[in-house]
Amino acid sequence: MSDRIQLLPEVVANQIAAGEVVNRPASVVKEMMENAIDAGATCVAVNFREGGRDLIQIVDNGCGMSPVDARLAFDRHATSKIRTAEDIYKLDTFGFRGEALASIAAVAQVELRTRQPEDELGTVTEINGGQFAGQTVVSCPAGSQFMVRNLFYNVPARRRFLEKSNVSAGHIKAEFQRVALCNPQVRFELYNNDAPVYLLQPASLAGRIVDVVGAAVKHNLLEVVADTSIVKLKGYVGRPAAARKTRPDQYFFVNGRYFRSAYFQKAVLKAYEKLIPEGSFPSFFLYFEIDPERIDVNVHPQKTEVKFADEEAVWQIVNAAVRETLGKTGAVPMMDFDDAGQVDIPVMERNAFYAEPPSRSDMDYNPFQEDYGMPRSMVRPARLSDVSSGFRPSDEFTIESGTVGEEAPVADGFEDFRSGDGFDFVASTETAGQPCLIEPSEPERFTQFVRLPEGYAAALYGDRLMAVDLNRARECVLYEEYLLLLKSGSAVSQQLLFPEQLLLSESEYALLEENLVDFAALGFDLELAGGGAVRVKGTPADMPADQLDVLVYDLLRLFELPVSGEEMRRGKLAATMARAGVGRRKSLFTDEEVRSLLDALAECAERSFTPSGKSVMAELTLAELKAKLA
Repeated sequence: MSDRIQLLPEVVANQIAAGEVVNRPASVVKEMMENAIDAGATCVAVNFREGGRDLIQIVDNGCGMSPVDARLAFDRHATSKIRTAEDIYKLDTFGFRGEALASIAAVAQVELRTRQPEDELGTVTEINGGQFAGQTVVSCPAGSQFMVRNLFYNVPARRRFLEKSNVSAGHIKAEFQRVALCNPQVRFELYNNDAPVYLLQPASLAGRIVDVVGAAVKHNLLEVVADTSIVKLKGYVGRPAAARKTRPDQYFFVNGRYFRSAYFQKAVLKAYEKLIPEGSFPSFFLYFEIDPERIDVNVHPQKTEVKFADEEAVWQIVNAAVRETLGKTGAVPMMDFDDAGQVDIPVMERNAFYAEPPSRSDMDYNPFQEDYGMPRSMVRPARLSDVSSGFRPSDEFTIESGTVGEEAPVADGFEDFRSGDGFDFVASTETAGQPCLIEPSEPERFTQFVRLPEGYAAALYGDRLMAVDLNRARECVLYEEYLLLLKSGSAVSQQLLFPEQLLLSESEYALLEENLVDFAALGFDLELAGGGAVRVKGTPADMPADQLDVLVYDLLRLFELPVSGEEMRRGKLAATMARAGVGRRKSLFTDEEVRSLLDALAECAERSFTPSGKSVMAELTLAELKAKLA
């Protein structure tokens, strides 16, 4: 009987290993970026095309490789990370098995250009489908340049079932973010089809988190620090008020390596118990430093699962550290045993006699002899229907005022303006009963504008000099755009790379189902999944996505209100969308943006006030200028 067992060819073995090590283009990016970090790179650039199917390019300025190492690196189980079995338990690097490059080269066309800093010339090595194609001398910068082309070209079944380009791009972006969050001291660049996605400069840990996740998380982070003999813990957790119904950014890192752990996730959520609504999730970015001998990272081929020798102790440390952070920052109510200065309420004894406390009153007090200021929040809201018929805001919009008996100035003027040279803009003196600065019938346009700091501009309107709040001007423009969209019933929708998941109550879900056509007219692409679950697949064009859930809830509340007339409802919806579309932009406007915005504002039916009743502009008169220069 003939023998049946035989050794697999090297190429076949590498292709089989590629099924575990390189299951998608994002895995290639992860392995290459980690190799660059292990090589001591301070700058790593990633470029991919067609979701990584056609090209993945990784460029770093690390230590580079010699010609021999460049050839040997593509052999299976060739590694510089470990020498003996004992080294597995002392890992301080990412890759160590020596299977990544061999697996990638087995299912793609790979070109490596590399040079060590001390060498004058480098080498270019080509591997096609696991077969060595050649190696030549080349002039190249110090470091390494990997180009992986036509991934899975020799495995048709695998290539056929690759994810769509946009889905694959999302996975690559996620892997890029994880590596970037682990190494804030390194400059990272990410390009999709040669277009920049991330340009991350070296920064502090908090700065890197803000750069990767977005500025919206900046004011919602609380620092976590714990130093014990078992583990050192640092990082940030989100405020309870910032918890969302969809799972936000949640990251665990150990010794600079990203990992997943439902067990430690429960430790964090336990600290938020009774602080956030059920079904809500906080953000967290937690970094563990632990003795490499106390963990095992060789559990899963993707190395995203880590086993801890002191798992229960680490769980308690994580939970206690997060709780302490929430308590120190006031997120958790603390018990106060300090009774100094508090009122002492005595215990009344039965059958005891207690004298009536003496009364203290000022018989000369007359409340009608003095004027008393009214708090700003108590001023009755002004209705813009008294000013102009162009907008019909709800009663929630208020006007800031001074004292009772005085005429309330319209909106808040330009009190938040800060100029660099000390020149103060004077707010418009118009009141709610007086005409607008610019009547809708005026045909003039803005000319000869000048950009000012913090989102303001000065422009001529005919022979009048106007100071314009550009963010409020954009709110006016968006308001009228959304009004037209609601009337026409069609809008441009931008698809989300990762659909948002919302969980609504039974009444909210029914209300959304009833008004789904109106949401579609605004540009929302919603999928009702049943049981109160809603998948948001698309949002109105240019709409910020950081507070998408809040916007949906605000719109639902508007549909709950009894509104007489379809026009009134459209006005309220358009006003809400306009406020959300403006967001909290603090970046500088370009000259082209200012020109386009002023032209659009001049064509609006209402140019003086936003839908929320705030002044869009203030006139700078000659008399005011003379008074300033006197």
